[in-house]
Amino acid sequence: MIKAVVFDLGKVLLDFDYGIAARKIAERASMPANEIQRLIDGSPLLLRYESAQMNAREFYDEVRAHTKFRGSFEDFAATFADIFFEIPPMVRLHAALRERGIPTFILSNTNDIAIGHIRRNFPFFANFSGYVFSYEHAVLKPEAGIYEVAERLAGGRAEELVFIDDRLENVEGAARLGWNTIWHRDPQATTAALRSLMGT
Repeated sequence: MIKAVVFDLGKVLLDFDYGIAARKIAERASMPANEIQRLIDGSPLLLRYESAQMNAREFYDEVRAHTKFRGSFEDFAATFADIFFEIPPMVRLHAALRERGIPTFILSNTNDIAIGHIRRNFPFFANFSGYVFSYEHAVLKPEAGIYEVAERLAGGRAEELVFIDDRLENVEGAARLGWNTIWHRDPQATTAALRSLMGT
């Protein structure tokens, strides 16, 4: 029996585009937008930040050193984070689960600048039973440790949990621990797969 559903955040509940931030940063920097995007989008630098190997100020200092960005930390943070858009059918799927009384959780490789922006701008984000963020636990999906944190938080056994993620390696990481998993590629398929797992 499924007792909780665990969602990835980016590309599952919220779409995002680091190109938006890169173009805005480039307006006040000495590096072109395409190179800035390579620096901040899924890069080793971003992974260091999201795995707690550096804090937000240190991340800003590194980006500024590479790009010669001419703006304050506050300017950078506002620009860096303003890249997200709701994926409405997935937000509705989450709401439907909550209406049925099913606990829901977030498990995300992310950073504190992004999460602060999301909390302020996307009301649905407050409606989860709990949250596991890589930057708070110094471990990234698909490493086993971050799923173990989520399993303890959810309070269920692996076979009672469903994990939804758009990255195959992250889905496989959960599956290795015995979780039910859905590799998210589009909302309709994910909704159908979840209904099948839950027997509804």
